[in-house]
Amino acid sequence: MSDPYKHAGEAGEYIDSYYSRTLDKKGGFDELDDDISASVCVIGGGMAGVATATSLVEKSDKPVLIEANRIGWGASGRNGSFVSPGYSRGAHSIVKKVGKSHARELFELTNEAMAIINRRIGDHEKELKQNVPGLLNISWFNERNVVEQNVAFLNDVMNVDYEFWPREKIRDYYLSKHYFDGYMKPNGFQLHSLNYTRHSARLAENGGARIFEKSPVTGIVKQTNGWKVSTDKGSVTADRVVVCCSAYIGGLNFRLASATLPVATYILLTEPLGARLQDAIRGPWGVSDNRFSSNYYRTFEDKSLFWGGRVSMFNPTGERLEKIMMDDLLLVYPQLKGIKPQVAWGGFMGYPAHKMPQIGELEPGFWYAQGFGGSGMTPTVAGGEIVADAIVNGDERYKLFKPFGLQYAGKPFGPVVAQAAYWLFQLQDAYKEWRLNN
Repeated sequence: MSDPYKHAGEAGEYIDSYYSRTLDKKGGFDELDDDISASVCVIGGGMAGVATATSLVEKSDKPVLIEANRIGWGASGRNGSFVSPGYSRGAHSIVKKVGKSHARELFELTNEAMAIINRRIGDHEKELKQNVPGLLNISWFNERNVVEQNVAFLNDVMNVDYEFWPREKIRDYYLSKHYFDGYMKPNGFQLHSLNYTRHSARLAENGGARIFEKSPVTGIVKQTNGWKVSTDKGSVTADRVVVCCSAYIGGLNFRLASATLPVATYILLTEPLGARLQDAIRGPWGVSDNRFSSNYYRTFEDKSLFWGGRVSMFNPTGERLEKIMMDDLLLVYPQLKGIKPQVAWGGFMGYPAHKMPQIGELEPGFWYAQGFGGSGMTPTVAGGEIVADAIVNGDERYKLFKPFGLQYAGKPFGPVVAQAAYWLFQLQDAYKEWRLNN
């Protein structure tokens, strides 16, 4: 699909964002310009594809990975970069769908993925991790008992150790009248997601994988013994393929493309705020709130503010997007009126209707890992590990996601319906805030 956030210059280069402005200096990867073979061909160089390739290498395979643009070019290199267990679909809803025991197995996959991410970071923590450990989720609504009960439920089902924070403690650090009680995820942390994805790709390459970028796939053809994946300048013949394209799958596979919606989300980086930051934010942790239309943010050493939020089918850019995001920021912290933006950007993520990752085998030898929109990095890395383990060891944990499946996302009318639903949820948030907080 086309991307309105692409540079006006060379096609496929990283968009202008905080991440591209702080990109590591370690260079890129070659283009595919030959006909080669491999046991596994991974299509898509975002976090899911790179995690799959890296996991295969760790299991003694030597896959080929092909990316149409640059490694980490899509949502993986543009996102909020919060790392903690869980999925976009809420824990209560998952338990209701599959039962507590099954839900615990699903959440344990994301706990394991956190350990995998930390292991792969290794001694590069200073370059890849940002700020202090800890992610804070704050309620927008005045319902302390609900928050306390939710924390107890999450600790039980997810096997985590979240800490309830009363509103008095939260408002010592975050000076907003909209904030009430919340909970701390003490082991959560923040990554430079683009540099982490590139770092993981290099780990795979150093272990024997072949990584190619700027090599759009033009077709996937089933052969007698495997698959042929073609690009403009070359091809890969492989025993198995793994498609990890999500919102950017285009026409490669109709069934996979029909199972997610391309949903845009946005981020703003402000100018350094200096002493003014203390008028609003005195805590060093990453923060999100519990509205459907939530914000998430963090600060940097130079006192700039990294502010994300919204999901939409629309594609504002430039000054228009800066204004939209600044208005959201000032709703929470009106005392920061007058601060200036540095850059705002957006990008598409593949969003399934059921808000759970889509992981499995479409037919023998044709695997997929997609639909991580809103779920974050731990499910994405877990998806790569699960598929790699299934391919190499015959592991069947991918079947844990079968109850959710490749649900039709309603294209071509899905985006219109999704946008209307988003506006409805915003209205519900506003009504709930008025009812509980006044």
